Amino acid sequence: MNLFRKKEKKECCCHIDEESMKKAEELKNEKGIKILGSGCQKCEKLEESVKKAIEELNLNLEIEHITDFSQIASYGVMSTPAFVLNGEVVSFGKVLSVDEVKHILSIKWKDQ
Repeated sequence: MNLFRKKEKKECCCHIDEESMKKAEELKNEKGIKILGSGCQKCEKLEESVKKAIEELNLNLEIEHITDFSQIASYGVMSTPAFVLNGEVVSFGKVLSVDEVKHILSIKWKDQ
């Protein structure tokens, strides 16, 4: 009977390798706006709100939509969609309105 036999360490159950995590950590330090999510309807609505807010505030900013699970996990986000500004998760788990995004940008972006 091998009840107490030590098991060999196998790869992570979520299939994220060390190289992917390293790359995700590097990308996390990039400046700018990121939307984290699988690409579902809620993620798309958040991206639309962010685009509209940027346009209304006359900011020339790019939005990156991240769908890769290892990159999303590197931010510590467990509930999407998420809104990331300069590497900081400023909202997760809900779709922000245009006004909410504008408020966040007016507070967070002016410090840059």
